[in-house]
Amino acid sequence: MSRLLTFACLLLAVPVLGVLGSWIGLDAASLQVLRHQFDTVLPEYALNSLLLALTVAVGVALLGGATAALVALFDFPLRRLFEWALLLPLAMPAYVLAYAATDFLQFSGPLQSALRSWTGATGALWPDVRSLWGAAALFVLCLYPYVYLLTRAALSERAVPLMEAARLLGAGTARRVREVALPLARPALAAGVALALMETLADYGVGAYFGLSTFTTGIYKAWLVMYDRDAAAQLASLLLVLVALLLWVEQRAQKRLRFSATRSGAVHAAEAQAIPLTGARAALAVLVCALPVLLGFVLPVLVLLRLVWLEAAHGEVGLPLARFAQWAWVSFKLAGLAALLATSIALLLGFSLRLRESVALRLSARVVSLGYAVPGAVIAVGILLPVGWLQERFPQLGSAALVTGTLFGLMYAYLVRFSAVALQSIEAGYARVPTSIDETAHLLGASRRRMFLELHAPLLRRAGLAAMLLVFVDVMKELPATLVLRPFNSDTLAVVAYQLARDERLGEAALPSLAIVLVGLLPVLLLSRSMRPDPARR
Repeated sequence: MSRLLTFACLLLAVPVLGVLGSWIGLDAASLQVLRHQFDTVLPEYALNSLLLALTVAVGVALLGGATAALVALFDFPLRRLFEWALLLPLAMPAYVLAYAATDFLQFSGPLQSALRSWTGATGALWPDVRSLWGAAALFVLCLYPYVYLLTRAALSERAVPLMEAARLLGAGTARRVREVALPLARPALAAGVALALMETLADYGVGAYFGLSTFTTGIYKAWLVMYDRDAAAQLASLLLVLVALLLWVEQRAQKRLRFSATRSGAVHAAEAQAIPLTGARAALAVLVCALPVLLGFVLPVLVLLRLVWLEAAHGEVGLPLARFAQWAWVSFKLAGLAALLATSIALLLGFSLRLRESVALRLSARVVSLGYAVPGAVIAVGILLPVGWLQERFPQLGSAALVTGTLFGLMYAYLVRFSAVALQSIEAGYARVPTSIDETAHLLGASRRRMFLELHAPLLRRAGLAAMLLVFVDVMKELPATLVLRPFNSDTLAVVAYQLARDERLGEAALPSLAIVLVGLLPVLLLSRSMRPDPARR
């Protein structure tokens, strides 16, 4: 079993190795292509990606850090509501928010039309939202919960009791925040920003819809428009290097987060009182927390509902319901199968790692855990490169037809990217199961199979369900790899929404977009529930 799992882990690493392996066969023609990229498109890709990343980093750090500090350290009206409501934008994919923002803010949208009728203006009242800065604002609204989540957890566990001690020593509010809370929150802030940047660099839907020239859109343009797989692989490898650097930053920040409060510290944190805010300060705190929820979730949902209602008023509910049902079924089928396979692999890996069967398996599992950081564009190119090589040398195998003509290629891409999500949930579940249980089972003569089925499986039920749910929702929202690897007549809701929005059929794109958002609410509600304080610890 250990060897089989090690082989499966190495198989999941093939797409990344395929991208990096494209540099092995570098010849004069490839060098010429590379020089051409450096002279033409690469500076633009690098500049746009850098500006987008820097803007998003500053935005999510300020917005996520401010909301986390307000909720964790201060007491103001509606604070309990904002504790979980600030997570809602996680359910809104960035490309869906882009569709809603474009419809609402464009020249012919309801907001500009209403303002022009009131003011008598004739031209555009603000620049087009389809720009680099518009994309950055949308990413900030969608991704700030990563920073909010980690920073709030760090501040709630450690900063509140320490700030209470600083208050008893005579420190003022500003000094407590500056010298106690901010240093404690810095590692969590860095980790959240790194996660947000990885999602930004991996995005394809917003960049393609807004017409931006970034590394991800350049990869697809090189592969699908220019039919230049060498250029696509080289761009994918550069993007992979950037993501690896961000992952290194995130892991360094996570290491600094590994100190934690003891049980008594948790009790003191529960007993410590947040700083009360009144008057204008309380109103400002409510405004700061309400704006991202309204702009990142409530308003886009209302815009999508309006589009569906307008389509229904014309006699059609956005799309022919029969075709919508088919797309929904394909999405649910793919997501369900991927969730089942990824969770099964994660359970077997988690059990084998707990038994410490081999060093090779532990190293292979760490390779799998990096999969979520690899953008879907890189995975798609990394799959197609070795498949193309096999097809050229062994055409009788039919490898290209297997990968692009069936669901095998899609499922493989999903497992490469989302097995890490399931494995993280299972490992977190195992961390709560003491090893003394295994030792007792061994002393009673239980076999490994019986130990897993009768002892571990019941204890890991919640972790397994959480892993399946997270993978299910991630697959439902996934766009880049699905767009390239899907077989004929297997469009998902994400692909349909993107294609309709790209054709300026925003009214028809609203229904599949709403379906994706509703499914995305499931893990957000689960996450908000898991973050509630445990009454038993008080």
